[in-house]
Amino acid sequence: MQKKEFLKARWINLLMLNYEVDPAVLAQYIPPATELDLWQGKALVSMVGFLFKETAVKGIKWPLHINFDEVNLRFYVKHFNGKEWKRGAVFISEIVPKPFIALFANMLYKEHYRAMPMRHSVDELSGGLTKYLYEWKFDGRWNNRLGGTVVNADIHPIVPGSQEEFIFEHYWGYNKISKTKTREYQVEHITWNAANVIDPVFEADVAQLYGKEFVPYLTTKPYSAFFADGSEVIVRGVEKIRADRAPLK
Repeated sequence: MQKKEFLKARWINLLMLNYEVDPAVLAQYIPPATELDLWQGKALVSMVGFLFKETAVKGIKWPLHINFDEVNLRFYVKHFNGKEWKRGAVFISEIVPKPFIALFANMLYKEHYRAMPMRHSVDELSGGLTKYLYEWKFDGRWNNRLGGTVVNADIHPIVPGSQEEFIFEHYWGYNKISKTKTREYQVEHITWNAANVIDPVFEADVAQLYGKEFVPYLTTKPYSAFFADGSEVIVRGVEKIRADRAPLK
């Protein structure tokens, strides 16, 4: 049975800077009953920046919590439920500007949210270019930013089988509860339009925000960088699953 709608919002202006990492770095974060979902044999993590718009929780739009930024670090897993594979994402870190959002998400979904001052900009440039930038204030300084430039004419429907599809088309979220239990929730949206990002930018205190083990990977040139226009999104309620046996091949 499909779970009840928990959250509805528009996610727009998504930037995805993707980095190849050693799978061993992700081992401690992999939820039970899931395994790494690889792109052509590579374990990828994504630094993601985007905007929440018109956010409603259980049909209620809470004042001052309707439109806001988010920046997160995620990687990709899959879960076999006995009938089919479900492709999902695991969030290592999520940053939002509102403490209540972080508290609420951490409590209900066991996510890894932190609240920090945030800001963003969208600048239309000459030549049909648009520059997107997400910034967040950490340790008293606005020294963390994620951004890139998009050629507007290049925005196109996602091609089946492409790396863009692999990065964007994950419709489940998984969170590790214990050695044998995982939280699973469904994310619904239409297939987005996407484009390559030129001049990607990511500057942050990686060791403090994400852990020293990510420094060698997140301080190099991205493996790839994509933009998606976004759409309305529905997040459904949580279900617990157990790792009673390894997923079937």
